[in-house]
Amino acid sequence: MKRNDLSRSLVVFEQDSTLVAVIEMGLESWLIAGLVPGLARQPLKRQAADENLLLQLLYRWRDEAIKAGSEIKRIAVAFEAGRDGFWLARWLRVRGIEAYVIHPNSIPVSREHRRAKSDRLDTGLLMRAFLGWLRGEAKHCSMAAIPSLVQEDARRPNREHERLVDERTSIINRMKAAMVRLGVRGFNVKLRKAAEQLDKVRTAEAEALPPNTLAELRRDMARLQLVREQIAALEKQRLARLHHSPLQGAHPMILLLAKVLGIGIETADMLVHEVLTRQLRDERAVGRYVGLTGAPDESGQRRREKGLAKAGNARVRRGMIQLAWRWLMFQKDSALARWFTARTANGPRDVRKKMIVALARKLLIALWRYVTTGEVPEGVRLRPAQ
Repeated sequence: MKRNDLSRSLVVFEQDSTLVAVIEMGLESWLIAGLVPGLARQPLKRQAADENLLLQLLYRWRDEAIKAGSEIKRIAVAFEAGRDGFWLARWLRVRGIEAYVIHPNSIPVSREHRRAKSDRLDTGLLMRAFLGWLRGEAKHCSMAAIPSLVQEDARRPNREHERLVDERTSIINRMKAAMVRLGVRGFNVKLRKAAEQLDKVRTAEAEALPPNTLAELRRDMARLQLVREQIAALEKQRLARLHHSPLQGAHPMILLLAKVLGIGIETADMLVHEVLTRQLRDERAVGRYVGLTGAPDESGQRRREKGLAKAGNARVRRGMIQLAWRWLMFQKDSALARWFTARTANGPRDVRKKMIVALARKLLIALWRYVTTGEVPEGVRLRPAQ
């Protein structure tokens, strides 16, 4: 089934009856640029970051267009994806205004080393790209799919879990560095009772830990214990949700993916909420969204590959490369593992590092096909039913 990838509008654009506006959003203020039918000027208004003021401005411009003799049938508003998320687009759509969120990387910008940069110039770039998109012309810009509040909230546990794991690693590395700095060897700072043993630790100079370092280590260990408890609570809550509501939302897809040997609940939850539940157009769009496609550099007789595009979801890209290595351990008899082995047998290590990316891309497409159609990839082993 072909899906709209939001790279161009499928609705006929009638410029004489459409009020177009773009917003350059800031923390304290917004700069709104408009294209109003019937007005020779192109209005530009800076105002406080307030959605009600924005709505009043759009209605005022609509009234001015009506006074100028134009009939406004459609109001289309766009802004770049960023820190503010999607709440404004949802808020405007509830009030009958078309709202779109533009992928920032899809806006073409000048390659001059010292180009002028201001909010006014940015709104001009946004307006030109948005108008091209409304006209149905491809490659002007791409729109982000606007998730519901429930869909947005469903991604938070996995992302929080990832941040907590990173924080846990950072704390452990900091404590290890403190020990190495004093010449301490053989003391495992990751043990749950490590704080009770700190008074017995001796440096390479046969002295006790200095008081400030000792206090710092105790605070880090307390922080590490808190992070561990939060990680355990997150994992427990996720398992409880899946157990009590197996048919709610994306839970069936997570449980289906977790049946594959080598894929745990954490990886399944990340893949489902970050990529597999998105209405991507086809298999090529799946690989491109994650950034697992190549970046060729061709000009004249020059032909070279610059490596991964890395323009997509970095969280999924990292997870898929890790899963690809894990796949070779748990799914040795699968068609994908045999494909990888046949092409890297007796080859240098660099070939394996490059081919693992190709395996990650093929694996992601196979999993996408599996959860959308139920087709089990060839040779894949599933966990026995419990």
